[in-house]
Amino acid sequence: MTMTEKEKMLAGKTYSAVDPELLRELNECKDVIHRYNGLLPSQQAERTAILMSLLGHVGDDNILINQPFYCDYGKHISVGKRFFANFNFTVLDEALVTIGDDCFIGPNVSIYTACHSTDPVERNTRQEWALPVTIGDNVWIGGSVTILAGVTIGDNVTIGAGSVVTRDIPPGVVAVGNPCRPIKPVPAD
Repeated sequence: MTMTEKEKMLAGKTYSAVDPELLRELNECKDVIHRYNGLLPSQQAERTAILMSLLGHVGDDNILINQPFYCDYGKHISVGKRFFANFNFTVLDEALVTIGDDCFIGPNVSIYTACHSTDPVERNTRQEWALPVTIGDNVWIGGSVTILAGVTIGDNVTIGAGSVVTRDIPPGVVAVGNPCRPIKPVPAD
């Protein structure tokens, strides 16, 4: 049985980024995001309702994503309970993005699941692949952090502002830099 381009995308296989079904879904999500970003900050109930319907999973209605917020599909994003993201949160969710409970995302944070060839001829065919990103519980992501495809960040982690996370980060550490690396354990209670 032949896989659709969407099935290939979600399975981490090479797929066509210009597939009509995928482009339709991208545009539908962009319409919803445009409405979300156009709401007044005081329209919290409306903002929450859009997020609850847009995202694939929301742990509870105690969710706040400051505008503007950007994502590609929305439904490939799962957030846990008591989720907060600050201004300019951007998620390219071609693969699953799973974020645990009690996570705080600073301003200008980007999560990228999409991958492109470094070979320009291959890249220009619009073939790409995507790898999931997983963030555990009780994680603080500082401002202007970039998290790349395929990364897992463990529970109880703090990622310092401006870091570029290119590989997995174990639980219970403070990690910083480009590339981001653990520098010390999180203090025990």
